[in-house]
Amino acid sequence: MIRLNAAAAGFAGAFAALVDARRESSADVTRDVAAIIAEVRARGAAAVEALTLRLDRHDLATTGWAIDRADCAAAYDALEPGLRTALDLAAARIRAYHEKQRPADSDWRDAAGVRLGARWRPVDAAGLYVPGGRAAYPSSLLMNAIPAKVAGVERLAMVTPTPDGQINPLVLAAAHLAGVDEVWRVGGAQAVAALAYGAGPIAPVDVVTGPGNAWVAEAKRQLYGVVGIDMVAGPSEIVVVADGANDPEWIAADLLSQAEHDVVTQSILFTDDAGFADAVAAAVERQLGTLATGSVARAAWEANGAIVVVPSLAEAMPLVDRLAAEHLQLAVDDPDALFARVRHAGSVFLGRHTPEAIGDYVAGPNHVLPTGRRARFASGLSVLDFMKRTSFLGLDETALAELGPATIALAEAEGLPAHARSVALRLRTNR
Repeated sequence: MIRLNAAAAGFAGAFAALVDARRESSADVTRDVAAIIAEVRARGAAAVEALTLRLDRHDLATTGWAIDRADCAAAYDALEPGLRTALDLAAARIRAYHEKQRPADSDWRDAAGVRLGARWRPVDAAGLYVPGGRAAYPSSLLMNAIPAKVAGVERLAMVTPTPDGQINPLVLAAAHLAGVDEVWRVGGAQAVAALAYGAGPIAPVDVVTGPGNAWVAEAKRQLYGVVGIDMVAGPSEIVVVADGANDPEWIAADLLSQAEHDVVTQSILFTDDAGFADAVAAAVERQLGTLATGSVARAAWEANGAIVVVPSLAEAMPLVDRLAAEHLQLAVDDPDALFARVRHAGSVFLGRHTPEAIGDYVAGPNHVLPTGRRARFASGLSVLDFMKRTSFLGLDETALAELGPATIALAEAEGLPAHARSVALRLRTNR
């Protein structure tokens, strides 16, 4: 774990190294994913079956590619009542939040008499990647599927790895609750390629969303253009800005809530109280000994964790912006004062009683967020990721006479005479 003090000599260089640290896919991953995509494109179902047998240790010809929707409904019905209530609450809040994101069509006529506007429509089909393997995340399924349904997508095809043919029943229950149309027992880069190109019973989709490991993220990056994607997501990260009035145990738990995801996740604390920094570090060490995920969390904390002591929390905010973190907690009495200074963050959690974990499950905003400093230019998953905007315009004779001469002049200046002629002929006819 890195300890930095903004007042110390050499801080600028040390902090720059923290910002620029790479925790994402290697050249080997890029090469391997390219080979998998090429194999799926060339051999289709046969390639997917062979890769699934090798990587997930089950034969799709035996287990079947698809999981029946009736099985998803049965998994939902079989949930323990308290868990079903929690899942229902999460789904309802996610749906309510995303319904407010639906864009409105526009249609107006300007002073020149030109009709202008834009129309929003959903994509025809979306592919949803849901992680499996070491961990299964029904929350990610809800966060991907519900915005797609709110957008109006008619076909939702979910892919998820099922090691040894097994799948978490809670994932199936979430698929039922979210209205997923298809569930496929395929994971990894080969699943993303199958969604993009089609393979066997999996028909191609228009957009692929959802988090995954380095191979999944790299497959999405390489297939962008064949399909749309939400983002290229890397390892998770959290930045916590906290003063000494916090309970150090709370803040330690917040840092570890991301560290337990993977050994490459990053957890960073900014504080203006050196004593509090020490107390948090000690609390992290204590809690690591009690977590079932302690070995993963410890590896992440020791390799990528950091505590930065700053003269004031206001002075921390430019540093926070440089990190452009996926999750940013402002654990202070007046979070809005600091929030006003934030330019770059995937999602911000305001106040001492807003742990990031609430956002992962039941708050409502999407937890599929930009990582690796991409919050500088990207946003979290939303309804808009499943929609596209078509602009339109309409001119009558009067409007064409108003705009035509300028169009002709610009087309001729660009050396495009057919452009100019298409307008000029109409102007002559109108006369």
